Parts: sequence; structure tokens; C-alpha cells
Amino acid sequence: MSQLTSPSNRRQFLTLLGLSAVAVGCGTSAGEGSLGTGQTKTLRYQGWAGQVTPPELAEDLGFLGEVKLRWIGNTTSGPQDIQSAATGQVDFGGAFNGAVVKLASHQAPIKAVISYYGVDLLEYNGFYTLRDSPIRTARDLIGKKVGMNTLGAHDEAMLDIYLQRHGLSQEDIKKVEPLVLPPVNTEQALRQKNIDVAVLGGILRDKALATGGVRALFTDYQLLGAFSAGTYVMTDRFLKQNPDTSRTFVTGVARAIEWARNTPREQVIARMTEIVKKRGRNEDTAPLRYWKSFGVAETGGRITDKEFQLWIDWLSGRGDIPKGQVRASDLYTNVFNAYRVPPASPSSVTSPSTTASRSGS
Repeated sequence: MSQLTSPSNRRQFLTLLGLSAVAVGCGTSAGEGSLGTGQTKTLRYQGWAGQVTPPELAEDLGFLGEVKLRWIGNTTSGPQDIQSAATGQVDFGGAFNGAVVKLASHQAPIKAVISYYGVDLLEYNGFYTLRDSPIRTARDLIGKKVGMNTLGAHDEAMLDIYLQRHGLSQEDIKKVEPLVLPPVNTEQALRQKNIDVAVLGGILRDKALATGGVRALFTDYQLLGAFSAGTYVMTDRFLKQNPDTSRTFVTGVARAIEWARNTPREQVIARMTEIVKKRGRNEDTAPLRYWKSFGVAETGGRITDKEFQLWIDWLSGRGDIPKGQVRASDLYTNVFNAYRVPPASPSSVTSPSTTASRSGS
């Protein structure tokens, strides 16, 4: 298939991920006003067709106050999005935490500021085969093709961890071929037997299961349980020059995550549908009815060391970054998040409006 990426690109991708960030200096948005003294209140970003991201939801709910979002187009992948943030093409970008680790290992001056998606009982990706496929175990994947949306990101990490945990050597793991396919074409490629395993999530997973004839080899939820998997990043320069804007943005996104967590699902879907219709980009709103969860594990998207340490271990184990080069605690900050202190009990919960003005990490 013309859309299948050569296996030789698998390792090259992770290297290229960081290099462009080093080559170009970090920039900030020109802005259309100020918060504090001379701070921008307009944040450039990339979206996803047919989806509503937590920042977009936060803006529509009024949680961003004076801060406005400026959509400059849709991204092709998380790694591409955070590269755009690191090089100053956008003011924030989001990706799988392993991609953030990789980019930071190339001295890209970025900080993760809030988790925005994850894995839970409702929101997960599965690795599916045809029902009559002979693939039953990890070892059966040797020499087989696995279709996923991008390399060097969440799905490839899950595949590697699954293979490692089931005893495959590095040499055997190299014989399993992860291949890039647009998510909307992955199920068809599986049914036409152009690939042996398809990574499917959300509506595409539910649609394939409803059609029948497929079964899960494993899911990322079965593999690791509930966890936050991706973060939004901003450059160190942007955070230093725009602390009030950054605090408003991060806390607003945190509030949107909690609103979605605590609001009836039907109301969340209705709100998202309105947002997509209002932005007038000729997008199909039908997939939104399958939305179930953002999957963020920690309250308000608060970040913890463990959400990065897993990927540091994965990348260093593959030889993609030197062991000891990156420390989890250096990759993120919760200082801009009003939810940064985990509530010990209901009586200890502090409202975002009170906590947002404090400092801390």
C-alpha cells in the first residue's frame, strides 16, 4: 500500500523529532492585548478535525477569560504539534509523553504544563486482529505488520512494552513492523489483510467492534491500567514572558477537564457538537456522539513524575536517549495549575479561583 511507511523510518522518526526544535529559536505570539504587563492574550494552536480539545472546550465554557485561542490549522500528529510549539509556530502543542521526553532530550526549551488525555476504562486504544487470525500471543507478532497513526508515539510504545513484557528479545521486537496508516483507513487495511493488526480507538474502535469479525489482542488499559498519557507543552520563554496568560490558560483547561469529568456525558457531547458547528469548518459532528472521556487520570490534569518516568525508561531501553540524561521532574511544572495540590479530603479542596493566584510546583 502506498500509505504504509517503510520500517526503516521507525527509528529515524524519533531522531528527527528533536532536531528541528534545536535548529529554530523559540517564539511567542504577537498577541492582541495584554494580561499583566505586555503579556499576550491570544494563543495560536493546531486542532484536530471533527474533535473538540480541552482548550477549545475551556474557551467555549468561558474558563479562559481574556485569553483567546487562534486556530492556525489542524495537526497531523502529536509529535508534529509539539515540534511546532518548540519552534514558535504555535504557542502550545500536545503529544504523547514519550514524544515530550524525546524532544526535551534534544535540549528543546519546553515544559509540560498540563495533562490533556489518557487511558481509562472508557477511553483506550486496542490492538485488534481478525477473528480468525492465528495471532494469539506476543510471539505470534514476529514478522507481522501493525497499523497505527504515527511512529515514535503512544501506540508504538504500547506495542514495544507489550512485546517486552511477554519476553521477546530486542532482535525479535525489531522483526515486528509498525506501519503508519491514517486512522480512518486502518480498519479497512486490516479487513483487506494488508496489515495483521490494527490499532483502533474511540469511534473507530466502536465501529469495528459493532461490525464484528475482529478481536482484541490487548489494549493499553489492560497493559498499564488508568494513566494520563499526553501533555500540553509551552516554551520556557513563553512561560517566563507570559506567566499570567499561562496560568489562565492552564487552569482554564484544568477546569474544562473537570467539567467534562463531572457533567453528564450527553451534555458534554451536546456542547462539543455546538462548538464544532459554530466554528464552520465543514466537519462531521457524528463521531462526537461516541465521546466518552478525556481519560485524564489526575484531578485537573496535574502532572506527576510517574507519567514521564515510564517513557524515559522505554526510550533509554531502546537506546533512543542516553540513560540518566533526562529527569522526569525537569520536564514539567504544575505551577500554573490551580489544581496542582491533590486534595487529601473533601474539606481540603481549594477552589481554582483561590489557588490560581498562588505560586508553587
